[in-house]
Amino acid sequence: MENGSLGLRRKKGRKRKNEKKEYILNTKKSKFFVNLSEDKKSLEMVFDLLVKANKKELGREVLFQDMAIYALSKLNNKDVEKLQDNSLSEMERVQQTLKEYNSKNGTSLELGEFLVKKLNIN
Repeated sequence: MENGSLGLRRKKGRKRKNEKKEYILNTKKSKFFVNLSEDKKSLEMVFDLLVKANKKELGREVLFQDMAIYALSKLNNKDVEKLQDNSLSEMERVQQTLKEYNSKNGTSLELGEFLVKKLNIN
């Protein structure tokens, strides 16, 4: 079963532990909605920018779409990495740190062993 709005492909049956969902981009999607009803700070920022962008005498109204497309064109690889990092849960951050530690030190510690070592628990 495919969920086109989320871009995720789901397989029937039970999800295995640590199983990643395969991301499939729905390229037929042409509308994107941003719901800021729960994020008052971001909503206020958008309104402030729109007011500032439209304080002009000539030209058409600057829309949120104009700002979004302009801002997206300015994103670089570092920004994408930061967005990816911000999408991680606390536990995923711990697992990522464990993976980096194991690869850097040539070890294969389990999560519990790693936490004991890092927290200096005897």
